[in-house]
Amino acid sequence: MNLDVQHLMRQGTLNLPALPPLSIYIHLPWCIKKCPYCDFNSHEWRQGGLNELPEQHYLDALRADLEASLPLIWGRPVHSIFIGGGTPSLFSPAAIDRLISDLRSLLPLVPDCEITLEANPGTFEKDKFFAFRAAGVTRLSVGVQSFNDQHLQIIGRVHNGQQAMDALTEASRAFETFNLDLMYALPTQTLAQLDADLKRALSVNPPHLSIYHLTIEPNTLFAKHKPSGLPDDDHAYEMLDRIVQTTQKANMARYEVSAFAKKGHACWHNTNYWHFGDYLGLGAGAHSKISFPHRVMRLVRHREPLLYMQKAMQASAVAQSEEVKRDQLPFEFMLNALRLKDGFDLKWYSDRTGLPISSISKALDEAKTKGWIEADLQRVVPTNMGFDFLSDLQSLFLADA
Repeated sequence: MNLDVQHLMRQGTLNLPALPPLSIYIHLPWCIKKCPYCDFNSHEWRQGGLNELPEQHYLDALRADLEASLPLIWGRPVHSIFIGGGTPSLFSPAAIDRLISDLRSLLPLVPDCEITLEANPGTFEKDKFFAFRAAGVTRLSVGVQSFNDQHLQIIGRVHNGQQAMDALTEASRAFETFNLDLMYALPTQTLAQLDADLKRALSVNPPHLSIYHLTIEPNTLFAKHKPSGLPDDDHAYEMLDRIVQTTQKANMARYEVSAFAKKGHACWHNTNYWHFGDYLGLGAGAHSKISFPHRVMRLVRHREPLLYMQKAMQASAVAQSEEVKRDQLPFEFMLNALRLKDGFDLKWYSDRTGLPISSISKALDEAKTKGWIEADLQRVVPTNMGFDFLSDLQSLFLADA
């Protein structure tokens, strides 16, 4: 699918006063093993061993994809790059070096551009993180999920607790800022076991901690074979309360529903998502949100890696393209912005959607009456109750609500 930029620039029903900040997302789709809870576009690499990943072919496709996409974002500065997957740390440091060099040669990166790479302890090798740092990565995101060997086995991870600690130790040496991912509400998990995971996580003094509730997503192995021993809602809420209390004692602020950080270490890339910023997604199955003066577009790349590589080399990596409807924009904005603990300026809503504040006045009044937000003429902030009922709060902004 080829996109006509002149067509996208035509008059429309929206009037954005300025384009939002732009991020780049790069998807590297391969894993050693597909986790049973994972609904991301990830693919196990089985053919001939990990040393035969089609790194160069895939990097060629990414560059071709970017070159074909440049007219959509021409001249816009890039504030962050996120290399996700899959398991990006399967790629060699030399491949990541080439990838970042290609991005720098084609895009106007801001001087302090945040460049994040996802890494898993199961692909950790000593000194590999330092090599990623030398290649230009500024922030590492380490997918630990748990330090409990039994829980790691249940959720299908390829590392054990000691390997996770070794990887985090190396990450703290190689990077000034790094992120540690944990999961809670795991099968059979007790509050004491959660406390143990939190204690081990905080022992490495992480600047940033992301903690996610294990969710059974459609089209996953867990959806077909639901694990036994999942905690009920009350127990899960008790776990979340413990997480908030423990991180607060460690001087980590909860700045988003699932994100905790020390001062100055919030993830700029993810924050741009929550601010309803723009992002160009490159790679198999990658999603994009790109704004133009009179419309907001969503794009999806071909999902299957080999097909993606073929199509990218033909300058036709985009499989789907659609304009976000005017009546869908309030919900899309709130789905992101209401995740922020400190809320958002109302001006952002008009700037990022091109819609007047009056388009959400009724829903804001209802949310305020329910005690889910605090709001004035300038700012909207979710209350603690609003965070507890976040899905209900966000649904007030649906087109048919």
